[in-house]
Amino acid sequence: MTEYITLFKDWVIGLGERHEVDPLTIGSLYLISKVCFFSFLGWVIKNFRAKKAILIPLLFASLSFSLPYLYLIIAGRNISIWVYLFIGLMFIYGGYTIWKKMTEKPAPLSI
Repeated sequence: MTEYITLFKDWVIGLGERHEVDPLTIGSLYLISKVCFFSFLGWVIKNFRAKKAILIPLLFASLSFSLPYLYLIIAGRNISIWVYLFIGLMFIYGGYTIWKKMTEKPAPLSI
């Protein structure tokens, strides 16, 4: 099992060196961005239910969601086109699912 972990670590570090991206930085950005994303999304839902403005928290949520991918796009080199397509599709799908969750009516409570 230890050799598999070592192989995986070497593979990730090799990818980072080949594409000039620090794996620790992108991993940290990914973890931090998901915590911020869900926090801001909770703020959006709270404001939406209170009939308050949701634009600013929604912008913060989308920025925090896309932070590690923006780092990859800006700092990465020699990245395949399919990675850019995947990131673009992920942004489109993320926006669509957020829009669907925000516009659906809550189910009635049954006790």
